[in-house]
Amino acid sequence: MTRYSRITGTGSFLPPDLVSNADLVERLAKQGVETSDEWIAGRTGIRVRHFAEPDVCSSDLGLQAAQRALQAAGLSPQDIDLIIVATSTPDMVFPSTACILQNKLGANGCPAFDVQAVCSGFIYALTVADAMIKTGAASRALVIGAEVFSRLLDFKDRTTCVLFGDGAGAVVLEASDTPGILASDLHADGQHVGILCVPGHVSGGLVTGEPMLRMDGQAVFRLAVGVLEETARAVLAKAGKTAADIDWLIPHQANLRIMHGTAKRLKISMEKMIVTVDQHGNTSAASIPLALDFAVRSGKVQKGQTLMLEGVGGGFTWGSVLLTY
Repeated sequence: MTRYSRITGTGSFLPPDLVSNADLVERLAKQGVETSDEWIAGRTGIRVRHFAEPDVCSSDLGLQAAQRALQAAGLSPQDIDLIIVATSTPDMVFPSTACILQNKLGANGCPAFDVQAVCSGFIYALTVADAMIKTGAASRALVIGAEVFSRLLDFKDRTTCVLFGDGAGAVVLEASDTPGILASDLHADGQHVGILCVPGHVSGGLVTGEPMLRMDGQAVFRLAVGVLEETARAVLAKAGKTAADIDWLIPHQANLRIMHGTAKRLKISMEKMIVTVDQHGNTSAASIPLALDFAVRSGKVQKGQTLMLEGVGGGFTWGSVLLTY
């Protein structure tokens, strides 16, 4: 019998500190940086984002999302035999955020590790979990995207600090005898490391380099729209499907212009695209599971529908997953 994996539960969590564009404009003005709600929303589609409190880590946000996903799946932490956390903002250098979250969750004993592919991280993590379930290495996996990107922002750079927020999303992926994840497609091109990065590291007890996010926005935009179209077509071909078969496109919530550009190239109606970037900004690895959970809990996504998840991020990394929900 062929072994597949299916999503059986979704969950998400956003920190309570909601920061509107107006709030951010006021904060930046105190540092001599000029911007406006119209400038931010017009270029990105973002209206608000959430920032975590100083003592809150990625594992804390991920824990809340994981618990909600487990509840949705009707499972307990002890039922889980694999935990993968996608994050670019780990709690510490080591151990992994997944191990820290595992202990907080009370699911000790199963394999737990992080995946670092920035905004494509959840796609990478979901693909790894799917492969492990299909081979019998796991049966019930928690796949989590969690970020506290506010810690990496330079609030003197209006081109980047207005884009990002904090949050977490999670799914439970279980073994099944009916197809769930139909195909996946992953890529990376290290030639483009410099266009989106945080070029700092810890050495001798000090942070060296630049420990803040740096981005060439125009270069990212040009690359993103092209590779997102390519990976979407590739994953459809692998599954023997066409764009017409997609019920919902759930892209990485980075920038509304990139999202619209991708949908247009695939000739997918904007009404079939899940959009949450206006409510939480770019939450990197958390954005796709956040958007998926919103779509499920709002009743938009229904059982049996075909979903395309896709993301692109620093590295440069990109990829997609096609699944039957």
